[in-house]
Amino acid sequence: MMIRVLVAEDQAAVRAGLLLEAVRTVGRGEGLIAPAVTRRLIAEFAGAGTAGGAVRERSTADPAVLRALETLTRREGEVLGCLGEGLSNADIAVRLSMAEATVKTHVSRVLGKLKLRSRVQAAVLAQELGI
Repeated sequence: MMIRVLVAEDQAAVRAGLLLEAVRTVGRGEGLIAPAVTRRLIAEFAGAGTAGGAVRERSTADPAVLRALETLTRREGEVLGCLGEGLSNADIAVRLSMAEATVKTHVSRVLGKLKLRSRVQAAVLAQELGI
């Protein structure tokens, strides 16, 4: 019984921490999208399947973007690939064995180098290019 209570308290603390981080993120003027929603958005906008009965065409990347891709470091490329999978910063940190703050730095650099405004744009680009 005591173990169950401790686990429940730990889970509540984790949820509270996530809620606080979400409030801080929005307070900084940034957007917040749940990873599951991000994955659905990516699948919808970058997928080659059908949507609403119409076949979506893949857009071709701007040659300037393709040149900019070559400026990414290996690690930035790995982070871009994870964004393409719809992973959160925390998930990317675990997958690539780095601190979440480092992931945020890499995401910012990727967005800057590719002249993108959001991680969703980066995710769609990664999907379109098969990264």
